[in-house]
Amino acid sequence: MKILCDICFCMWQGMIREYIKPDESIILNVLSASVDFSTCESICMSRSVDNTGQRTLAVVTKCDQAPNGLLEKVTTNAVNIGLGYICVRNRINNETYEEARNQEAALFETHPLLSKIDNSMVGIPVLAHRLVEIQSVIISKCLPEIVKKINEKLNASIVDLNKLPRNLTSIPDAMVTFMQIVGSLKETLQRILIQGAFDEYENDQQMHCDARMAEMIDELSKDLQSSVKFSESFLVEEMKVLEETNGIRLPNLLPHSVFLTMLKRKVNNISDLPVGFVNKVWGYLENVCDKVLIDRCGNYPQLLPLMRKATHCVMEKTKVKFVERVVEMIEMEKITDYTCDPDFITSYNKLMGYRTQFLNSMSNVNCTLNVEGFGTVNTRHLSSVSANTRDQAYDLKMKMTAYWKIVLKRMVDCLALQLRFFMQKVVNKEMEMEIVNEVMVQSGGIEKMLDEPPSVTKKRELLQTSVRLLQESKEIMEKVMDDIVITSE
Repeated sequence: MKILCDICFCMWQGMIREYIKPDESIILNVLSASVDFSTCESICMSRSVDNTGQRTLAVVTKCDQAPNGLLEKVTTNAVNIGLGYICVRNRINNETYEEARNQEAALFETHPLLSKIDNSMVGIPVLAHRLVEIQSVIISKCLPEIVKKINEKLNASIVDLNKLPRNLTSIPDAMVTFMQIVGSLKETLQRILIQGAFDEYENDQQMHCDARMAEMIDELSKDLQSSVKFSESFLVEEMKVLEETNGIRLPNLLPHSVFLTMLKRKVNNISDLPVGFVNKVWGYLENVCDKVLIDRCGNYPQLLPLMRKATHCVMEKTKVKFVERVVEMIEMEKITDYTCDPDFITSYNKLMGYRTQFLNSMSNVNCTLNVEGFGTVNTRHLSSVSANTRDQAYDLKMKMTAYWKIVLKRMVDCLALQLRFFMQKVVNKEMEMEIVNEVMVQSGGIEKMLDEPPSVTKKRELLQTSVRLLQESKEIMEKVMDDIVITSE
């Protein structure tokens, strides 16, 4: 009975039922000694679930009331009871358990007929031992799987317990732990933001920073290129600029201010795109830093608000500097037209090569012209324009078209370089300094690390309890298995 008690203690909520199949369980058939076993209704019922009788154990009651012929019934086994018979005496009236067992023992020892039945087939103690023995054999088949489940749960609980932060008890311990957190944060940001590694967040594509930032830079480049729109009224815009900047000068001389005026207008039209890019990419970087920060401070949530405040502060300061640089870049493009890129002259000369076709188009019936990069343009409205204005407008347009390609490419390159520069500066130097200053100097965060959050304390206690119970269960199960082996032997 001790074996069964140990098993019941170990198997929470009847866990063992999960592993014992219905067709493996024992069938206990209670028979009265006074009836014919071959016609007994309970035999027929047991056969409905155990047609061979191999899993049936018969308990014969009221042996003291009908002892005649009982020996033949239980020894011949005419109804094929696979696990045999156990004959018992029922308790009478108010007999205690002990009194009933004494009376039962005396009955099977002294009765002229019942004493002939083998001792291995009589008595409640024999029945109890037989039930334990049979059930032990059945249970022993599923015990290895149960032990395996216990080990899995135990190992998982130990892993979770080891993941919990060490309970800090002194300022030096807290200082060491804090510096480890800051170092881990810096190292992770260097890997994913500077080196482009993403193995730590392989399944989270938002943390694949190199790829995401390249996508945003490509998107900016496309937006800048799509901002180049060609008017259906060819050269009209250029002629208006020439008219607005007209002054006292030689008629065939195109002053530098005309080109700068045109350039300034075009730069103003796209000035929102670079600033919008900074806001977008920096918002993405702040989200990345937040996620890494949460992962690194997960064990010490009392540090998270302080470190997040410091991180947001340094990111905001850097963003302001980045925007200032971008605005300066835009302003520089407005006031100076310069490039050492030889593609400018090549592109300009190629576009100017269409000048003869342009002049001839105005005498054509359709007054149309095909220019590379512009498509088909209508020149009918230019027939009445003076040749000098027309030539200057054409030269201005082609020069601006060639130079604008340089400007857009330079903007994208400059933004990419500035982005990498500020990222390096934040990750390698400024973030660490800001966090240390906020936690150690401004807010007294080191002392806060000594106060373990209630949620962590509760989780630690639950895991410790789980580990202790699982270890005890494992020991009990191993002892049960040993006892079963000893019993079977």
